[in-house]
Amino acid sequence: MSSEMPSEIQSVRSSDPLALLSLIRQRGLSQQDVAVRVGVTSKTIARWERKETACPSYVGAKLQDMLRIEPRSTGPSSFTFIDLFAGIGGMRLGFEKAGGRCVFTSEWNPWAEQTYVANYGSDHPLVGDIVPYDVEKIPDHDVLLAGFPCQPFSLAGVSKKNALGRPHGFECTTQGTLFFDVARIIAARQPKAFLLENVKNLLSHDGGNTFEVIKETLESELKYKIEFKVIDAQSFVPQHRERILIAGFRQDTGFSFKDFHKPLQAPKLGSILHPEDDTEAAEPPYTIGEPGKASKVHPKYILTEGLWKYLQAYADKHKKAGNGFGFGLVTPESVTRTLSARYYKDGSEILVSRGDKRIPRRLTPRECARLMGYPDTFKIPVSDTQAYKQFGNSVVVPVIAEVARMMAPHIRALQIHSETGVLEQPLFT
Repeated sequence: MSSEMPSEIQSVRSSDPLALLSLIRQRGLSQQDVAVRVGVTSKTIARWERKETACPSYVGAKLQDMLRIEPRSTGPSSFTFIDLFAGIGGMRLGFEKAGGRCVFTSEWNPWAEQTYVANYGSDHPLVGDIVPYDVEKIPDHDVLLAGFPCQPFSLAGVSKKNALGRPHGFECTTQGTLFFDVARIIAARQPKAFLLENVKNLLSHDGGNTFEVIKETLESELKYKIEFKVIDAQSFVPQHRERILIAGFRQDTGFSFKDFHKPLQAPKLGSILHPEDDTEAAEPPYTIGEPGKASKVHPKYILTEGLWKYLQAYADKHKKAGNGFGFGLVTPESVTRTLSARYYKDGSEILVSRGDKRIPRRLTPRECARLMGYPDTFKIPVSDTQAYKQFGNSVVVPVIAEVARMMAPHIRALQIHSETGVLEQPLFT
């Protein structure tokens, strides 16, 4: 990772974490945003700021890391990107933090599009279905981003065509899948780089054939240098969530996931839960309360007695059968299971304990947003059902931000190569 730091950070002693915290807050981050990344509660952040308790020295390193990558870029962009299968813009948010500017978006789901526009506006083309879209209408861009859905396709037919001496290519092996649309855009627009995201099981899907087709397409057919890594987000957010990220570059710039930088301390669930005290203003419909008084999570997020009995009986049945199925009961000290798009159904994978044998509750949509690394400024204009689906399908923003940070100097190296014909590999110290 580069050792360079912004001048405003250099002017603050690392032994003065409260001053670093002040800089971060001046950049518009809420107490909750900081709490999630530091691994404490927003109530603790409030106490530090009021100087009721000392801000520990160990926090300084974490705050410096945040200042390196956290702010959303407001100055001139250093590269452009397009956002395919965009969802609610988690990949966009991560790459904006690295200095990128989005010039084209595609998202077919109208509710996800509603959330996307509410947060990013519509200052560039936003296309629904990318499948029938004319690639020539997609603007030039440096980076292609895509969290494409995984659909089954295999190597069937490739070896036979080789034996017969017939031509074949990615159009033949991936036609009819959504990855084909990513490939055809890369082939036509030749971005300097791309980042693709998918579930961990992409590696083993169809006995490994699916991933082999993807690698063959990107490397042999499209001639990109790729690196891939399965990353568990629980170093950044209190959630066990493994996803594969595939980074590709038009020329070999020396990019490696070995430069991936994790936070020094992983956060616990308590850092993203509503504190239910006077440190967080009420945010209807998720929390309720009078101004100046402690806000409380809305009772609608508490499971009904009938649903709770059903989940307990279901878990007990499978336990007796020797299966591992059941609900996931969590406390503030927990790291959760993976948040899924089906969370709206019963919330069973992440149920927040309320103690004293009381019925547990679901996470609120705001807590789900925090669990995925979105700032509290992120707008949630849709119903709870749609919000749960959207966050369950999203990427974890700080993971993408870290990968974007790593990719940025390599993207710049390719920009310089396009201008001068000289390709220099970025150096990390």
